[in-house]
Amino acid sequence: AAIAAATAATSDTRRERCYRLARLACAALHGTKVERAGLSAGVPRSQPGRYARILLRHLNRERIAVAGEVAESDRSDVDAYLSAALIWFTRAGESSRPPYIQKLWLITAKTRVESLGQRLALLRDELRRVITLYQIDDEWQQLTPVHVPRLEELWAEPPQRLRRPAQAVMSESAALIVSHAPEAIDVVRSRHGETLRFHGLSFARVRRVMNTESIWFGIEGASRRLLDESTHEEWSKLLRDLQEHRSAEAVEQHHALYRASPEAWLESVLRRDVTRLDPGLRLAPLYAQFRPSPVGGGARPIDLLALRRDGRLVVIELKVSEDREHVLQGADYWRRVEIHRRHAYIQRTHLFGDAVISDEPPLVYLVAPLLRFHRSFNLLTRAITPEIEIYRFDLNEDWRVDVRVMRCDLTQ
Repeated sequence: AAIAAATAATSDTRRERCYRLARLACAALHGTKVERAGLSAGVPRSQPGRYARILLRHLNRERIAVAGEVAESDRSDVDAYLSAALIWFTRAGESSRPPYIQKLWLITAKTRVESLGQRLALLRDELRRVITLYQIDDEWQQLTPVHVPRLEELWAEPPQRLRRPAQAVMSESAALIVSHAPEAIDVVRSRHGETLRFHGLSFARVRRVMNTESIWFGIEGASRRLLDESTHEEWSKLLRDLQEHRSAEAVEQHHALYRASPEAWLESVLRRDVTRLDPGLRLAPLYAQFRPSPVGGGARPIDLLALRRDGRLVVIELKVSEDREHVLQGADYWRRVEIHRRHAYIQRTHLFGDAVISDEPPLVYLVAPLLRFHRSFNLLTRAITPEIEIYRFDLNEDWRVDVRVMRCDLTQ
């Protein structure tokens, strides 16, 4: 009963915000009235939606679709918001009667205006021209139209300098742990030490303090323990459980260790041999969870950044379940890599050694098992500017056993 009451209260709050957005949208254009206002479907369906969906009619001559955010969000949710808005706008336009829906207004907070504007610059010209971006003030009293940049405007201001990831030597403690299962354990380095992953699942960390290496272990989400004589038995049990349950041959495929972090598992497989995806890619260097921007900027890391033998950079975004953000994430990662390429930061930092970087934009590889691409994948790829060359890679469903590309298509 308490959960139902909380859900009802949340739904009422979001609906009230939706109606406030509808009134503000009407005030922004004289001669406009609200035809319909409601919330998007929740995830799951029993929960209230996060976005307002409003239809306006202007002077009985045109309809305008208005999308806004009515739930707390951060900058990392921009792709989800824009993907949902584009899908709704397209489907609503296809099913409407005259006067048809030909414009889309997007309403967002000040903290998200820049990120959303950068995403809009990546859309096709004909779609970008019918979209108007509005910023709402903190008190929800006024909407202010915001300039949406063109694609060429994104390259004007140079980004912060790119830092080449440190090529540190593996510590003795990490090397000893890897020796237990070298085909399954890899090491991810950071400024604070090393993280060890079993088929992509983090299970141990090595930190060096005062010239002494310490090992902390435990699965993500659980408390980590310091490895010493008193915890050695727990450590041994964790290694046995990982070898038994986090394996392609595991009997219990519903076990938590088997199901945890599937995208990281796929990433770890491709890190060992990315030519399984494309024989034209260089084996090394290959950067996993690569950040073109400084940590703390709110931007997600790129799953894999690779280089083809012909010098083209390749942004690889992995999914193992349906995710409508797949396309826009890949396009935004393309933008972040392309601006560094245009300012020659990637070549100057020798990110790929002495290899010559081609004077062409990066390629985008969107990768997922054959039946795990979102049903709106094609709709969203058609919304992206043709200047971004996007390839769809369909993998076999049993990719844990052996990664095979079942089909590869240029999406545009």
